[in-house]
Amino acid sequence: MNKEDILVTVKGLVPTPTGCGVFLSNDEKTITIFVDHSVAAAITMFIHGIKKPRPLTHDLIANIFAGLDIRVQKVVVNDLKEDTYFARLYLVQESELGRHVVEVDARPSDSIAIALQQDCPIYVSSRVWDTAEDMTWALEQAQKEAEEKQQEDDDEEENK
Repeated sequence: MNKEDILVTVKGLVPTPTGCGVFLSNDEKTITIFVDHSVAAAITMFIHGIKKPRPLTHDLIANIFAGLDIRVQKVVVNDLKEDTYFARLYLVQESELGRHVVEVDARPSDSIAIALQQDCPIYVSSRVWDTAEDMTWALEQAQKEAEEKQQEDDDEEENK
């Protein structure tokens, strides 16, 4: 790990008309990466431990990794160009021939899903972290709106 990489966790997902915002945070700052609905669904399933009746794409990838004795060491969101994030998967394969680390270019959305599935750390490079806008306010607003909606739903259910 680069000493300048920032360890983050997924703090929330917020649906948008065209996909979903994934909020990554280190508790000091929060950044948002927008993903399509299908990857957002996969991320949600991994967060909540939902089992699927048939393997989806990320499950297929995990099965291939397992078959080749590969584990995901970490994910790094390593670049930001024109509001588009880029990421790298760090894969490790150990055998009698030695230890091999392979760095693979990947979409941050898929990288986050794989990291959650494989229970490996997610990092953001310090350069990207410093460049990205702090979206803590947006996460807090979304959480507040979700709590208010839940309270309304609870009140409505009690009045039935």
